[in-house]
Amino acid sequence: NAAELAVKQLSGPLTELGFRVELAPFDDQAKPEVGSANAKNIVSDPDILCVVGHLNSGVALAALPDYKNARLAMVSPANTNPNITEGGYEVAFRVVGRDDVQSSVAEKFAREELKIKSVYIIHDTTAYGQGVAEFFRKAAEANGIQVLGFEGTEEKSDFSAILTPILAANPDLIFFGGIYDQAGPFFRQARDRGITAQFMGPDGLDSEELVKLAGDAVDKMYYTSVAPSVSQFPDAAKYASDYKAAYGENAPSFSAQAYDATGICLTAIANAAKAAGGKPTREQVLNEIKKLSAYKGITGTYTFNEKGDPTVATYFVLQVNAADWNSNRLVSRLEIAPPGSETAGGATGGGTTEFDLAALAAQLSTVAGKLGTIKIATQGPLSGGQAALGTGMKNAVELAIEEINSQLSALGVKFEVVPFDDQAKPEVGSANAKNI
Repeated sequence: NAAELAVKQLSGPLTELGFRVELAPFDDQAKPEVGSANAKNIVSDPDILCVVGHLNSGVALAALPDYKNARLAMVSPANTNPNITEGGYEVAFRVVGRDDVQSSVAEKFAREELKIKSVYIIHDTTAYGQGVAEFFRKAAEANGIQVLGFEGTEEKSDFSAILTPILAANPDLIFFGGIYDQAGPFFRQARDRGITAQFMGPDGLDSEELVKLAGDAVDKMYYTSVAPSVSQFPDAAKYASDYKAAYGENAPSFSAQAYDATGICLTAIANAAKAAGGKPTREQVLNEIKKLSAYKGITGTYTFNEKGDPTVATYFVLQVNAADWNSNRLVSRLEIAPPGSETAGGATGGGTTEFDLAALAAQLSTVAGKLGTIKIATQGPLSGGQAALGTGMKNAVELAIEEINSQLSALGVKFEVVPFDDQAKPEVGSANAKNI
């Protein structure tokens, strides 16, 4: 809806150039395999010059290889998994923060403000939920919080099997990495079982549906977000009013970011069309997004770094008001640069050491003829619920090998990737290891 509204309101520069702008919506059903199939249809339509999406990181990671091959830019209003911009796709941008930073914000708040000493971490096994949970665990362990358990589940209704060990462990905090539709029943059942731990989670919980599913069990719990209620963005007041007038309901979380992501696409297309003197190519649109400086949107002002992250992202800590979701209390608001930036405030920081391929080539020159093909195996889940993470890992290895081969081909040295699907199952990984 937000993209549709943006197309209606922000297409002026393109219509003045004689273009008709259309929105082509695709339903990815929050499933990586559907998103991948949609991506193939999207890239086959030459009139599509930019993608606004996705909501789920796992779906975006499944679609991005096709967008990359077609040089089709994707501007995401919601994807927070670091691999979106760290995976070497070159066409991915986002207007929100990242899970590695969001999880650090959550862990620091839990440790310093809630004074928790122990945590039990649950996640939904998706690229998003497991990713944010793993970053929270890493920060917790680094800072002395005792992690009493770390479990993934796809269960949506009966959480007895997970709640029994949590009750016995008696943690100070339960951190849930996932989406509200699963977290709501989980939190409600936890309270019904007599678990008194505090609850916390990431922006996947940021929906009033959480309260409808969990009731008072989530009242006064804390959550972090990269895209809180539209009311937290003063410049989005008119958008909120327009959205309600057009669709008869309040604008949900991430919709204002979708409005801005669409605006960025439209601006880049218009700039590329002016430069080209006609309909631009996807490559030209992509380059205009990379060059975009200080795009003024309703949720912030956006410039992207070389990876596609906003140069500064906003992170929020909020407290649930079960009686009125729109009155959730803003606890803190932080402006943080992405990891690796000079202004990242020490979140990860540090420079990089480049591998000297020229030196390696010189060392190999005398023995290159004897090496032949060198195989590098990868193991990870290429199917099942964690396939997005495993596929991302495999794709990254392939990119690295492709770069090395291009620089060593003159010597006759060739590296080859041999991928194995471990299905995220120890017994399959063990069997694969024997073959490897």
